[in-house]
Amino acid sequence: MRSCLMCLLMLVALPAAAEIYKYTDAEGNTAYSNQPPQGTTAQTVDLPPLNSVQQQAPVAPMAPAPRQRNDDNVQAYRTLQLTDIPSEEALRANNGTFTVGVLIDPRLRHEHRLRLLLDDQPYGQPANVPRLQLVNIDRGDHRLAVQVLLNDRVVQQSPTVTFTLQRFHLPPAGKRP
Repeated sequence: MRSCLMCLLMLVALPAAAEIYKYTDAEGNTAYSNQPPQGTTAQTVDLPPLNSVQQQAPVAPMAPAPRQRNDDNVQAYRTLQLTDIPSEEALRANNGTFTVGVLIDPRLRHEHRLRLLLDDQPYGQPANVPRLQLVNIDRGDHRLAVQVLLNDRVVQQSPTVTFTLQRFHLPPAGKRP
């Protein structure tokens, strides 16, 4: 068993262009080599192409929102952005319900509330927690941002994130194939 493992390791370590030979040794064991054995009939082994993965370019982190002041001299947040939304692939939520995070620095002030904007429209009730839930959202492409509110007035808004929601719909029970 140990010799088979060593043979397999040798196969993996060999360059892609090398020939691999399979033969039966004097004790009747199957053996592999990169050199054809002397005095023994050997078969050339055809190896499948090696798997390769292209290195992905790193995604640059979002820059923090610039410091702003609003009409009431309330200091804006240095960082305000949505998290937990895939940018390179579809978000999968079969029932259309999912949660997003809000990265905010400094911490949300007690008089402020967070509210989502879904497709440029206010979504849900303002909340004071950094995890916000969306429910029964239709599949397809959407735009999402978060706003900081003071009463009903917008103090600051995050950059808008575009994402694709993928969900699986079953037809009603009587109409299934």
